Amino acid sequence: MPLHKRMAIGLLTGAILGLLSFLFFGDAEWLRSFVRYGTQPMGQIFLRLLFMLVLPLIFSALALGVAGIGDPRRLGRVGLKTLAYTVAVSSIAVLIGVFLVNVLRPGEGMSPEIRARLLEGASERASAVTSRAASQKSGMNLLLSVIPDNPVKAATDMDMLAVMFFALMIGIGLTLSRTNASRRFEETLQGLYDVTMRLIGLVISFAPIGVAALMFTLTAQLGYEVLLQLARYVGVVVLAMAIHQFGVYSLSVRFLGKMSPRKFFKAIEEAMLTAFSTASSNATLPTALRVAQDNLKLPSSVSRFVLTIGSTANQNGTALFEGMTVLFLAQFYGIPLSLPQQVLVVLICILGGIGTAGIPAASLPVVAMILGMVHVPVEGLGLILGVDRFLDMCRTTLNVTGDLAAAVAVSQGEYDTAPA
Repeated sequence: MPLHKRMAIGLLTGAILGLLSFLFFGDAEWLRSFVRYGTQPMGQIFLRLLFMLVLPLIFSALALGVAGIGDPRRLGRVGLKTLAYTVAVSSIAVLIGVFLVNVLRPGEGMSPEIRARLLEGASERASAVTSRAASQKSGMNLLLSVIPDNPVKAATDMDMLAVMFFALMIGIGLTLSRTNASRRFEETLQGLYDVTMRLIGLVISFAPIGVAALMFTLTAQLGYEVLLQLARYVGVVVLAMAIHQFGVYSLSVRFLGKMSPRKFFKAIEEAMLTAFSTASSNATLPTALRVAQDNLKLPSSVSRFVLTIGSTANQNGTALFEGMTVLFLAQFYGIPLSLPQQVLVVLICILGGIGTAGIPAASLPVVAMILGMVHVPVEGLGLILGVDRFLDMCRTTLNVTGDLAAAVAVSQGEYDTAPA
């Protein structure tokens, strides 16, 4: 049985059993003990395994993503335009998501009694939020802390923003260094990345059990209200993706690529369907390359570069999803995020969209890492895991469409052969 079906079964099983326990046994002491010593530790083990792999994944993926751009002196305008386009469109995607979550507020509406019980169920995380809030960096201190004076200490302290900056610098150094030793170091990073992704695959294979345990814990404490919040979250995320897919990309193709949006979407139907069914940008790459050459008639030298880099570095849907998920869970737990904190989330999501692997469920470790940075209880990730397969299919479609839109825009600026 496919993993996403087993995860759905885990979600339904945990939710139904939790609801039945909530309705028939309520505040029974044995139920509290079962949650405290049974399902809650089981879910925590799953989340800790995921957290364990965040640091090597972020460091290797981000460094390799920047190094994969190649020598800027050789790439010239194509590389710079691709990078500028990626950062700009990813920023727009995250801002759309953050705006909708702040306006529609899908995580709010829970009764004060249920929210108090929820925070009691995550008491350690909630107390950590309170204790760390006073020491939260802001202003110039926050800006300076992005640049680590000791990257090893930053990794030990789980200062992920500083680690990501160091990874970016390593990637830039690999791009500028063309020695045999630097290439061997890049191969070492690739090996670390491959091993980490393999381990993440093993951890995710146990997701049905972890999802069932996390959902039982939540629904046994909260009842049906948690499911209503989840439905609102899915609706708002899909709305944001639709706006970016048919709004931003249409404008990009029309004004930057000089192509009819109707013609563009008609030409890439096969790639969109492949992306939706596989939930993997990397698996869709061969189809996207063929669509760019045969249907869009783009120069192969440009389309191959943009699409290959884009399968890892132009993850607009992933960046949007990560930002919306973090803010939704903050609302869900009743933890207000200040404007500087939300700006920090936006910046990390843009970087996460560059460094996240183009395979199913690869953004979940990044979401877990951001939740820890803004002190939102990571237990809420259990809510997302149950519906992540569907949202993963949607955001992968958005990612692949964005790669093809970028190829159209960059090709038009470099060659006269791009279709009008």
